[in-house]
Amino acid sequence: MEDESDGQSALPRVVLGRSLSEPSRFAYAGLCGLSLAQLYPEKEQRDFCLKFVGDLAHWLALCPTVIPAMEAFASGLGREGTDTFAQVLLEDSVLKANPAIITQDLVSFCLQDGYYDARSRVLISHVSWLLRVPPETMEVSEESLMQSLKHYTDEPSESIQASRRKKELRKKIKRYLLIGLATVGGGTVIGYKMKKRVGAIEEFEFLPLTGGRQLHICIAITGWLSTGKYGSFAAPWQSLFHSTEQYCLAWESKYLMELGNALDTLLNGLVNIVAQEALKYTILSGIVTALTWPASLITVASVIDNPWGVCLSRSAEVGKHLAHILLSRHQGKRPVTLIGFSLGARVIYFCLHELAQEAGAEGIIEDVVLLGAPVEGDVKRWKPLTRVVAGRIINGYCRGDWLLSFVYRSSSVKLNVAGLQPVNLDDRRMVNVDLSSVVNGHLDYMKQMDTLLKAVGIKTKECRLEEQNGLLHPLVAFGEPSKISQAANGTDPEDNWDWEPVTTDPQSSDPAPQSCCTTCSSAEENAALCGDCANNNTTSTTDPARRSVTASSDASNYSYADTKSERQTPFSVG
Repeated sequence: MEDESDGQSALPRVVLGRSLSEPSRFAYAGLCGLSLAQLYPEKEQRDFCLKFVGDLAHWLALCPTVIPAMEAFASGLGREGTDTFAQVLLEDSVLKANPAIITQDLVSFCLQDGYYDARSRVLISHVSWLLRVPPETMEVSEESLMQSLKHYTDEPSESIQASRRKKELRKKIKRYLLIGLATVGGGTVIGYKMKKRVGAIEEFEFLPLTGGRQLHICIAITGWLSTGKYGSFAAPWQSLFHSTEQYCLAWESKYLMELGNALDTLLNGLVNIVAQEALKYTILSGIVTALTWPASLITVASVIDNPWGVCLSRSAEVGKHLAHILLSRHQGKRPVTLIGFSLGARVIYFCLHELAQEAGAEGIIEDVVLLGAPVEGDVKRWKPLTRVVAGRIINGYCRGDWLLSFVYRSSSVKLNVAGLQPVNLDDRRMVNVDLSSVVNGHLDYMKQMDTLLKAVGIKTKECRLEEQNGLLHPLVAFGEPSKISQAANGTDPEDNWDWEPVTTDPQSSDPAPQSCCTTCSSAEENAALCGDCANNNTTSTTDPARRSVTASSDASNYSYADTKSERQTPFSVG
């Protein structure tokens, strides 16, 4: 390994990737190049991919003559080499002792300039998956790097040599602050509150959901408010724990409360009881037009129509404003995940559309989750969103959401509503999750949020608790592979990693046999993953494009590079 402490890298650092043999370093860079070509084949992403592999080759101290080959890989040539490169790395003696080295090294590499691109984070996740490294390892590596930076900041040496390094360290810390860690020890990161009215928007503020700091953040957007338990923007997100740094967006509370009260009035009255029984028949029959709605429900339409219309308009404006806040990097230069339900999902939709119209918007958004989105489901309207989303675009829908159907009753019957059906976009980012077995009505998006988050692959507090209880053996320290391999009481490190979730047959106490690829049932040791499989722990049906999500196998199992784009994933419990 080599230490680097020049002006470009003042923080003393060990380049873990250089501990690999030269063939393994070539395979490492080549695997990243091929993965980039698979993840980002679009022309507008070409410059990013080429620069990434060129810089990585320099980082790994590879001979400059290999750069043209890496650029060819990043351009899409030689895709059949993915399995070969992965196999070379898995057989490397260093990686056998510590398979997390490449994940750690990629995190360090991607953060060297103080800018954490969402595309880079998606790549790290995908490469880690190819090498059978647990997904939590990336977050542990990110946290370790933050702690390492804090150590150098809090405990500077007083020696002459350290004093000289201190000036260089300030440059390094400044680059890290660009990522968004306002202070290493704490402090407000987003802290944005609209001080004056912007257009039609009266309220726009980020409120913290958690008190931690992380190299990626999550922003949750509520769709309406109601009196009682769900009277605050944070209420639906109590179980959300996708990042240790999370925020909820407070927006137009006056109008969202009016909408919530209107929903309660509509659903809790006698008219609602009669209407639901009638609507069950019409919806199941596939007849959802203005002519089939019961007259008793039409007579009280004004209760919901006015507040709904107002909130529809304002959610679009709030989404556009959110886009410009993200573009201005109030959140720092780090990946953002957006999650919203109902009108909150509509905010995200218009945010993405606004970003897609701006230059330099790539690399900000990692994943988006839209639940019960009252937006158009036309593929042509969703295609532009792929330019600004690095990871997944998850559309959670319910076919029997009669309330969402009702508010669109006056629209053309040809209008597709994303919250009622899948968006059949042919892109690896698009993931459709059928939530019909969990969501009985539109209000369930708020009441069943914990279950819904798990269904679409978003981590909750319960998931984090399971990790802490030993499902993942934590890394000891960033940049110390010798300690990492001894993390679990000095035992063989290969026994310390759970490459696949543990599944137990209720009829048998014996653990299920591990397989490198459960889709094709390949049990060969260290076999390459099947290219048609979404992940090494997915559950597939006869049609690989349709995979079921159960309580133990959810949407988080999809690989970012899954090319099966038409994924209509039903969710079931029990």
